[in-house]
Amino acid sequence: MTRFAILLGGDLVATPRLAGQLEHARVIAADSGIRHASVLGIVPELWTGDFDSVDDTLRQTHGDVPTEIFSADKDKTDGELAIDAALARGADELILVGAFGGARADHAFLHLAAALRLAEGGTQCLLTSGQQEGTPVLPDITRRFDYEDGTLFSVLPFSDLEGLTLSGAKWPLSDRTVPFGSSLTLSNEVRGDLSVTLQSGRALLIAHPVSYFRM
Repeated sequence: MTRFAILLGGDLVATPRLAGQLEHARVIAADSGIRHASVLGIVPELWTGDFDSVDDTLRQTHGDVPTEIFSADKDKTDGELAIDAALARGADELILVGAFGGARADHAFLHLAAALRLAEGGTQCLLTSGQQEGTPVLPDITRRFDYEDGTLFSVLPFSDLEGLTLSGAKWPLSDRTVPFGSSLTLSNEVRGDLSVTLQSGRALLIAHPVSYFRM
């Protein structure tokens, strides 16, 4: 598989787990997301966006990175442009780094929705800030996770969910219907080998890896 990391403008905490996930990944930075490159010790192969959030210090620090600059009057976000660039280079797995938090809640929500759309199209996606991770959950695919016991996680419905089964959880579910907007699947904990199966609908599993809180 061809893995790309997309550096977005949200929050980031560098952790050993994140470093392992980025190993062997090619990297594209979206606008101010370039600031994460120094923290992670990586060099992007492309820096794209309208550069409206890039100051002179960032330009000087990362002046050797090839750029693709767009007009601010565009119909895509900088993150979406970076994702398009990765897909054009053959990406079939994406890690959206800095996908949570930041000053723009609308952008953070778009990252969640984009990950679901990409997953539905066959591109594996992981959203991460280092301290939070998001993974799309789609029908007829059993997702298994490597989180340690005690890891806090939630399943966020993006539609009505039918046939949701959670195993390896403090509060397991079996073939459960979960309405869109329900809080039923918030604030669970891993107990053993966590797996999620869904018959219909779409959701995101948001987890807070235990290893982050033990650092």
